[in-house]
Amino acid sequence: MNEAYEKITQFINEKVEKCKHYDKIPIEIYEKYNVKRGLRDKNGIGVLAGLTSISSVEAYREENGEKIPCEGRLRYRGYDIYDIVRGAMADKRFMYEEAAYLLLFGELPSASELEQFKMVLGNMRTLPTNFTRDVVMKASTKDIMNTITRSILTLASYDPAAANLDMANVMRQCLMLISVLPMLAVYGYHAYNHYERGESMYIHHPHYELSAAENALLMLRPDKKYTNLEAKVLDMALTLHMEHGGGNNSSFTTHVVTSSGSDTYSVMAAALCSLKGPKHGGANIKVVNMMNDLKQNVADTTDEGQIRDYIVKLLNKEAFDESGLIYGMGHAVYSISDPRAIILKGFARDLAAEKGDEREFNLYETVERLATEVIAEKRRIYKGVSANVDFYSGLVYSMLDIPCELFTPIFAIARIVGWSAHRMEELVSGEKIIRPAYKSISKEKIYTPLNKRWTKELEGHDPKLLK
Repeated sequence: MNEAYEKITQFINEKVEKCKHYDKIPIEIYEKYNVKRGLRDKNGIGVLAGLTSISSVEAYREENGEKIPCEGRLRYRGYDIYDIVRGAMADKRFMYEEAAYLLLFGELPSASELEQFKMVLGNMRTLPTNFTRDVVMKASTKDIMNTITRSILTLASYDPAAANLDMANVMRQCLMLISVLPMLAVYGYHAYNHYERGESMYIHHPHYELSAAENALLMLRPDKKYTNLEAKVLDMALTLHMEHGGGNNSSFTTHVVTSSGSDTYSVMAAALCSLKGPKHGGANIKVVNMMNDLKQNVADTTDEGQIRDYIVKLLNKEAFDESGLIYGMGHAVYSISDPRAIILKGFARDLAAEKGDEREFNLYETVERLATEVIAEKRRIYKGVSANVDFYSGLVYSMLDIPCELFTPIFAIARIVGWSAHRMEELVSGEKIIRPAYKSISKEKIYTPLNKRWTKELEGHDPKLLK
């Protein structure tokens, strides 16, 4: 068995080198054919690939034909996210369900419509009999995103109309998945925590009348307890992560897979697989790990000089993961500010005060300010740099005692609303399968019969003897 494994390993290592040789496409080739790498232009701006009415992002304004960076704006169905937040705060109510209604159905709900929507979501917070035991708790893993994805694909087996693309059926499926995703995530974590880490198992059922944020905390915590501020902060985070302009990787994946005629369960599984990547939904974990590394390597975290030195080391690839990145700083679209980061920062400050974590919050705030200055000094950037939503979301989740294994799943719990809206939009508006064009740069070759191919194994032998 060991000998076979060694041969397999050797084979794979050899073939990886071939892949590196044949699959590497030099940057200059992209420039030669004017191909946008990753559907982005040389300034990092996304190439227009579709239209959407679900949300929009604004980071520039036009003046005399020139793009001028401005304060970032995020709008859900045309409504500024700041106004949505202010409206909910004025009434001292949760906003996740209201924002979800807006994204899914295109308009703000009346009071009665909102209550009806909450009733629908509450009634759909249920999994098939023994599903938690037979699916979620089997093959537990630290990668909760994989657990969720497997669970969603398995739910298709319980749906006799899984492949039915009638709009009412698809909407039912989307609402059900929005409702149960917090259960799949939290139960998946508890299974991992029990079977892989030897801790106690807690499976709390969600409450019909509670908000998504309240239920998430109730199911996660052994004693089911949480403060009103804790629930409001998580509700805010879910609302801010719900949707972002339609041009992000996972929402684009939703459009692509939907356009092929695939079922809702497969579409959401594909979007989850896209989101879990560290370049997309896993960035806030990197922020927390980076800040932990800072605290381990900076003697006095109240000394701005020492903090600045560490930030310079980050940029010079001399600290943390030596990537040259300051995680949580900068965004592909926003320049001067990310509105989600500004809103979440305010709630993080309130939560830190309630929990006595002001020192931790002050450290994050200091790093945010100094990183902006250092990046401006050390690197030439065509636009401004500011903290993005990932910078403070990791801090918020940590203060809420949410384990890092659930950071990206929390993102998914929010973003599945946006994916559902994009799926419905594609079903209504999309008429053709999304099929991007790729230009081949392979040269024409003449096929050689198997017995005449010269390989390294034959080097040194007389070709005549091999006939």
